[in-house]
Amino acid sequence: MESDREKTAEIELKDIYKTYIMGEVKVPVLRGIDADIRRAELTVVLGASGSGKSTLLNMIGGIDRPSSGELLFDHTNIADYDDRRLTAYRRQHIGFVFQFYNLVPTLTARENVQVSTEVADHPMEPAEALEKVGLGDRMDHFPSQLSGGQQQRVAIARALAKNPRLMLCDEPTGALDHETSILVLNLLKKLNEELGTTIVMITHAPPIADMAHRVIHLGSGVIDRITVNHNLKNAEELDW
Repeated sequence: MESDREKTAEIELKDIYKTYIMGEVKVPVLRGIDADIRRAELTVVLGASGSGKSTLLNMIGGIDRPSSGELLFDHTNIADYDDRRLTAYRRQHIGFVFQFYNLVPTLTARENVQVSTEVADHPMEPAEALEKVGLGDRMDHFPSQLSGGQQQRVAIARALAKNPRLMLCDEPTGALDHETSILVLNLLKKLNEELGTTIVMITHAPPIADMAHRVIHLGSGVIDRITVNHNLKNAEELDW
């Protein structure tokens, strides 16, 4: 029998299609996606380049809209939101972590985190967020004074400081070496376990799937299968 946590969907994707129009050419990217993102779980969307992972993540994050279908958050179809409501949804509920950090080079770590808290309704203090990612002693350093892994941890702190319902991670280890990837992945796992933050991570690296509660296997715009892990691994246990 599933627990209450497993029964509760943070996001419901119902028959999602996305087609881009390029002149007279129609390019189908997502074709009939049906899946749930479960509350307080770490979900991995696994697929090769071009499978539609980033498009799916952007729709969950309110950056893009489906061509058809329903994307339900709190039982409300955000695909029907106007631009103002979508902006509010992103600000209040979504934290983004990107592959290449997207830090402002002229701002310190603390100031980079502060930027995100200014658009959130119930943010945590930037210093608290940086402490949670192990950078309490680097708050006043600029990105150029930080390693790649430290910059990615600042980016995670920036997303975390909003106190988001969902943290969306787009290939968060794609620009990192193996050892640093392990640190960042274990940090995300810790935040999911200790804070109950719902995390969706897209990746093309199959071993990372062994860390996730649920894995959505995406191929050519369709879901090949969804698998559930009952024995979650730490990053250092993955068969890279």
